[in-house]
Amino acid sequence: MKTIQIAIDGPAASGKTTVARGVAGRLNVLYLDTGAMYRALAYLALHTRTDADNGAALARLEAAQRIRVVPDGDVRLGFRVYAGDTELSEETLQSNEVTAIVSTVAAHKEVRDLMVRAQREAADSAPVVMAGRDIGTVVLPNAAVKIFLTASVAARVARRKAQLEAAGVDVDVHRLTEEIEERDRLDRTRAVSPLVPAPGAHVIDSSDMTAEQVVDAICSIVAVASR
Repeated sequence: MKTIQIAIDGPAASGKTTVARGVAGRLNVLYLDTGAMYRALAYLALHTRTDADNGAALARLEAAQRIRVVPDGDVRLGFRVYAGDTELSEETLQSNEVTAIVSTVAAHKEVRDLMVRAQREAADSAPVVMAGRDIGTVVLPNAAVKIFLTASVAARVARRKAQLEAAGVDVDVHRLTEEIEERDRLDRTRAVSPLVPAPGAHVIDSSDMTAEQVVDAICSIVAVASR
C-alpha cells in the first residue's frame, strides 16, 4: 500500500465521491475528489464574471487563485476546497449555477492541463484514491487499480437529489434529470479527455448496490492488485 494509486472514474452522480471516500477511509490513504476542483473554478468564473467558454481566461483565473483540495476527516465530505485563501462550502460547489457550467469549464485543454498537473503532484506525494472523469485515462494512466463506476440515470438522479437536499439546495427533479443527461452528453463528447472507461478498468454498475457494497467490491480488487 505504500505507493498504490486507485483511480475511480464515472459519470455525474454515479457515487464516485462517496465510494472513493469510503475506500480511502478503509485503506487509510489520501482521498482526492478532482470534480470539486473543477466546480471551484466554475464558481470563480461566475464570481468574477469570467466567460466559461474562454479557456485561456479560466486558466489565468486558476493561476491567480490556486484551487486546492485539503483532506479533513472532520467534515462530511472528507475534504475542504479552497480557491486562494477562501474556503468554498459544499452548498456553493453544488449550486445549480455551478452545475450548469462546470462541464463547459472542464472541457478546456488549458484548464485540464493545470488541474492534471496539480492532481499528479498530489498523487506523487502519497498513496491515493482519486475520483473524477479522466483519472484512469489521463491523470493516473499507470494506476494499479482502475474503476469505472456507473449507474442508471434514475439511480443517479435520486442520489444527487439526496446529496443536494442534504447541502440545503432546493431540487427540481425534472430539471436535475435534464442536467445529468446533458452533463453525460458533454462529458462523453468533449474533445479533450472524454469520459470513457480506462483500458483495464473494472466496470461496476452500482444502480442496485449500496455504497458499502461498492466499497467492499473495490477493496477486494485492491487486495488482489496488492499481492
